[in-house]
Amino acid sequence: MTNTITIMFLGDIVGKAGRLAVRDYIASLKENRPDFIIANVENASHGFGLTQKNYNELIEYGIDAFTSGNHIWDKREIFQYIDEADKLVRPINYPKGTHGTGYRIFETEKGKIGVINVLGRTFMGLIDSPWETLNETIEKIKEETPIIIIDIHAEATAEKICMAKYYAKMGVSGIFGTHTHVQTADERIYENCCAYITDAGFCGDINGVIGMEYEASVNRLITNIPDRLDVANSGESEVNGVIVTVDVLTGKAELISRISEKYISEENMIMKG
Repeated sequence: MTNTITIMFLGDIVGKAGRLAVRDYIASLKENRPDFIIANVENASHGFGLTQKNYNELIEYGIDAFTSGNHIWDKREIFQYIDEADKLVRPINYPKGTHGTGYRIFETEKGKIGVINVLGRTFMGLIDSPWETLNETIEKIKEETPIIIIDIHAEATAEKICMAKYYAKMGVSGIFGTHTHVQTADERIYENCCAYITDAGFCGDINGVIGMEYEASVNRLITNIPDRLDVANSGESEVNGVIVTVDVLTGKAELISRISEKYISEENMIMKG
């Protein structure tokens, strides 16, 4: 029997609805809790960005590492604490000198895990090319551990698939897409080593529009006026993501399965995200 580690990756957490659902889901796992939990948190604080309070709150819920994306800068206070937030990574392909870091290596009882965050470029804002930086970073992490997980925060499915196939050949353990908030059904393992899904989905209110209130979302489409978006708050939420099993000696993923759980929260119906 191989020496393995289980890694859970949760899609974009959106507002209080997402935070409460993730809290309850992790608590429900009990003895079946995975060895390491990663979550994308760029929308965790009322749908836009991440406050330090919510960062600390999510750590208390049991999340071991946080990835992000283009919305990580939406709360101004991020600049005050990101350099000290030792569980958080921001996209690695922001220009040199940007606050924070694009990767971290985490210690676990079963060994080290490298976590990288990267932004896609297709249909996204202007950003540096990730390819050369990723190549160098992967080789650097491999000097310490064979287990490497990448969150590719991107719009285009083709860009995500290309990146997965390319970096599977470099022995990356897992590449998980975020950003669209809609879970895809294409989980697989490339090159017998790299677990992949185009989008892990999101954690948040199930009755909104990718976690936000329906009314404001549809009004923006009809009128083209940028109405304020608020986090949906129906009390019904979902938790989406994947869980993978990885060989700790080789870094090769052996299994990947999707997570799709629904929750009803009376607390969330009373307290807005």
